[in-house]
Amino acid sequence: MQTSETVKGGSLLAMLERAASIGVWRLALADGTLEWSPQLDEIHGAQPGYVPTGEPLRHYAPEDQLKLQRLLDACAREGTPFDEEAQVVRLDGRRAWVRTLGEPVRDEAGTVVALQGAVQEIAPRGRPGTLLRMGAALGSGEAFATVDRNGQYTYVNEQAEQLLGADSRHLLGRRLWNSFQKTVRLRLDEQFRAAFESGQPLEFEELDARLSHWFEVRGFPFGSGMAIHLRDVTARRKAQEQLRLLEGSISRLNDIVIITEAGPFSEPGPRIVFVNEAFERRTGYSRDEVLGRTPRLLQGPNTQRRALDKIRAALEEWRPARVDLINYKKNGEPYWVDLDVSPVWDKQRKLTHWVAVGRDVTERKIAEEKIQHLAFYDALTKLPNRQLLMDRLHAALADPSRPREGALMFIDLDNFKVLNDTLGHQKGDMLLQLVAERLRSCVAKGDTVARLGGDEFVILLENRGDKPLEPSKGARAVAERILAALGEPYVLPGYLHHSTCSIGVTLFGKGDRTVSELLKQADLAMYQAKRAGRNTVCFFDPEMQAVVSANAALSSDLRQAWRENQFRIDYQPQVSAAGRLIGLEALLRWQHPQRGLVPPDQFIPAAEETSLIVPIGRWVLDAACAQLAAWEHRPDRRHLSIAVNVSVRQFRHPEFVDEVMAAVQQFGVKPNKLKLELTESLLADGIDVTIAKMGSLKEMGVALSLDDFGIGYSSLSYLKRLPLDQLKIDREFVKDVLTDANDAAIAKTVINLAHSLDLDVIAEGVETQEQRDFLVSQGCLAFQGYLFCRPLPLDELEAYLDRQAAQVEAAA
Repeated sequence: MQTSETVKGGSLLAMLERAASIGVWRLALADGTLEWSPQLDEIHGAQPGYVPTGEPLRHYAPEDQLKLQRLLDACAREGTPFDEEAQVVRLDGRRAWVRTLGEPVRDEAGTVVALQGAVQEIAPRGRPGTLLRMGAALGSGEAFATVDRNGQYTYVNEQAEQLLGADSRHLLGRRLWNSFQKTVRLRLDEQFRAAFESGQPLEFEELDARLSHWFEVRGFPFGSGMAIHLRDVTARRKAQEQLRLLEGSISRLNDIVIITEAGPFSEPGPRIVFVNEAFERRTGYSRDEVLGRTPRLLQGPNTQRRALDKIRAALEEWRPARVDLINYKKNGEPYWVDLDVSPVWDKQRKLTHWVAVGRDVTERKIAEEKIQHLAFYDALTKLPNRQLLMDRLHAALADPSRPREGALMFIDLDNFKVLNDTLGHQKGDMLLQLVAERLRSCVAKGDTVARLGGDEFVILLENRGDKPLEPSKGARAVAERILAALGEPYVLPGYLHHSTCSIGVTLFGKGDRTVSELLKQADLAMYQAKRAGRNTVCFFDPEMQAVVSANAALSSDLRQAWRENQFRIDYQPQVSAAGRLIGLEALLRWQHPQRGLVPPDQFIPAAEETSLIVPIGRWVLDAACAQLAAWEHRPDRRHLSIAVNVSVRQFRHPEFVDEVMAAVQQFGVKPNKLKLELTESLLADGIDVTIAKMGSLKEMGVALSLDDFGIGYSSLSYLKRLPLDQLKIDREFVKDVLTDANDAAIAKTVINLAHSLDLDVIAEGVETQEQRDFLVSQGCLAFQGYLFCRPLPLDELEAYLDRQAAQVEAAA
């Protein structure tokens, strides 16, 4: 290869190329001739004198060639220099990482005629600890020199000449340590030889031979010598001296004080030149342990990146910064510091230092965290509370452009009130804490388990990038785990408790439902699970919403009907076995202007649910008493009684007995003419209170009948304690009494039971003569049904009664 003089260079350049694993090259654009220095032969694993031919980039790894070709083209076309790291494929097939630099060469007219540059091996073979600082230093502008194994200068750049106060003619051949004061030369000689033998870097700071400047020296051994980096740190040393004078005034401050040099900001960062006693007390580090190091030693795993970025941005702009930062003590314990960082300028407005004053605010932060926890977490279970759940739900639904998918689950403990009432609230609280622990164990990290209050819990499952979730399958799997976990026994002090739960689930995704709608849907599904028998899971479906909406509309219409007097009372006669009219049942009817006549089995449950049944029931009671009072003046009607249905909610109203007494007294009716028909559901719970109220009514003289007997919660042990006057056989047993042996047997049993308890018995829903005859044959002597008369409005009833009276007179 015919290597040009520009590439060959002198002997010094060749030595530097070998030491730094750097070779230079030149590419002529006219004919594509590539020339390179002998060091590139070694980097490419070629024999000396190797002539590179073909494409200029063929020695680079295939995956890097396109990138480098673009850089070469830009440099040739626009004169853009480049500096890129890539891999070369040596002639022996092995790869090596190199740094490739290039720049344009222009002729007198300014036209780019060639490209030239250098290739530096980033990790030279046989020198694993070397980072090629020598090559980097050649173009960095810092003071740089090389010495041989005896410590004699072999190369000194211009910056090093200026720093050492002599040109290279006087420095080359002199020993490195002779550049420093005599008292330290022997020690520096020993340090140099020890570093060379161990292959470790050499670092020291000493006063120069002129006793006027302090130099920071860093040396890095290579094959035949050592690369030396020099930096004038006189200003820093003087500043340190000045800072010692300030120690007396700030060492006793309670606030942490750290002073660092002004730069550099890159690794390792500004070095600490002073800390006060408060720093030592708070951090556990001694002054000697931190001087010369950077404040990074105080950072740890939870130090906030955002706060550090804020400080760095302020440093780069030479302005103050204030942040709350988590730092770490020497023993690894974190602490909060309110840190105020300010620049320090000299008289020439040159930045010299940074002063950081920090106040330990750990107690304040702990208090804030406690307040935050109280605001967003349930005190009993430590779970997120309603507020935090709502925040997370809003976040999940907030961005319509990127909707999240997931599931919302409502969990309600079955019969939790029984535990509270029987064992007390303390054990109830213990159970809730155990339930919270089990719920947490059923979901993945990142899912939300919240307590709304009481025994209601909510779980929010989300499909996220770090936790993929198919909402339906995921929710069902979680629900099954919850049913199993909460179904296990709970060990409470002195008691083994068994419990179950009901779960409602609603899914969300790309729809436009609101948080409120999701909560309602999950709640509806949970109540559906309750109605399905408890200890189960139910998913929301639109039909549920339709039922709820219909019920809501019905409830709204009910309130309007009550305000607008849309209700009326029909009366159905009750007759004896002889066909004589003995009484009537008052039946509530609702004539809606659009719905028409609404069946009682549709609106009575809604009236119960909304508590409208209480004022409506009082109105019916007053109307019945008023009618009894009106008939008291009619000899043909004064023997009649009126039966009024009483709902569970109405009966359990605290003032119900007083209201009955007030109605009887207000209208002056005989109490025995008023019959209250009670449903068997009253016997489901609170039996003692029920019996007590019935006793009070009985003492007043009011007649009591047990309605729909046999289809609800009847218990013979309760029945014998009830102060009843009558049992009423439900229409369901009467309807098929002639064709269903079971119904016939039940009817017989009810009649016999009534006789044995000395109670009257009446059958409702009697529609045929055959049914009546059968019931008579079994001893039932009172009836009600379409066989005798349908329910009638009051005016039609009066006409009916007049006809009956006329027939009786005619028969007489």
